Amino acid sequence: MEKLPANTGWAWVKEGFALFRKQPVEMATLFLAYMFVMLAIGILPVLGQVLPLVLVPVFSMAFMEACLNIEQGKKVYPNLLVTFFRSPALRRLLVLGVLYLLAAVLAVAASALVDGGVFWQVMAGSKQLDEETIRNSHMSLAMIFSAAVYTPAMMAFWYAAPLIAWQDMGVGKSLFYSFFAVLRSGKAFLVYGMAWVLIGVVFPALVSSILALLVAKGIAVVIVLLPLSLALTVVMYCSFYPTYTAIFGRPRALPEQNQPRPDTDSGQG
Repeated sequence: MEKLPANTGWAWVKEGFALFRKQPVEMATLFLAYMFVMLAIGILPVLGQVLPLVLVPVFSMAFMEACLNIEQGKKVYPNLLVTFFRSPALRRLLVLGVLYLLAAVLAVAASALVDGGVFWQVMAGSKQLDEETIRNSHMSLAMIFSAAVYTPAMMAFWYAAPLIAWQDMGVGKSLFYSFFAVLRSGKAFLVYGMAWVLIGVVFPALVSSILALLVAKGIAVVIVLLPLSLALTVVMYCSFYPTYTAIFGRPRALPEQNQPRPDTDSGQG
C-alpha cells in the first residue's frame, strides 16, 4: 500500500466530479432508487430500524460497481442495486453490515460519558430534540466525542466492502487492510474530508444565504438547494471509487453472467 501525498485528497474529489459528469442522470437515478429502497425498508417494524445500516456495505458496492461501469464505458442502470445480493460475498458483506451497526451503536452510547445520555436518548427517539434540550445539555460536545470514538471504526470500514467483494478477502482481513490503508494516507484523507465539508456543507449554506437575500421566497431556495444537494451527494458517492483505486488499483470486472442488465428480452416469446 503506497503512502499518498496530501493533494491526492483533492484529486479524488475532482475524479468524483469527472465520473459523475459522464453519466449524471444515470447516477442520480441509481441514488434515488437506493433512497426509495431504504425508505421502503424503513417502514418495516423493528427490522426497519436496523436493516438500513446492515445493508449499507451491500448497497455501497452498487455505487462502486457503477463507477467501474462508467470507467469501462458501460451504462449504469438502477438494477445494479441487486448485483451483490447475488454475489458469493453477500454473507461477508452482511456480517460487515452487522459490525457497522454495532460500531455506530457503541459510538453513540459512548457519548453518555459526556452528556449523561441525552444524545443517545435523542437518537433512540425517546427524547425530543428542541432548543431547550440542546441548551441544557452538552449534546454538541457529546456528538463530537461520539464522532471521535467512531473514527477508528470508520477507517476500518472505508475499504472493507470493496476488499471483500473485489478481492475476496475475509471480514477481519479487509478491516485490517482498510484501517492501515487509511492510516498511511491520513493527509490525503484529511484534505479529502475538508474538501467535502467545504463543498457539501459550506457551499450549499452559502448558496442558500445568497438566495434568501435575493429571493424572499423560501420555496425558491428549496427548489435550488434540493437538486444541488442531490447532485453533490451523488458526486461524493462517485468520489469513493478513486479513493479505492489510488491504493488498491482498478478492480477486475465481475463475470458477465453476474452483471445485472436491463430486460431487453421481455418482448420476445
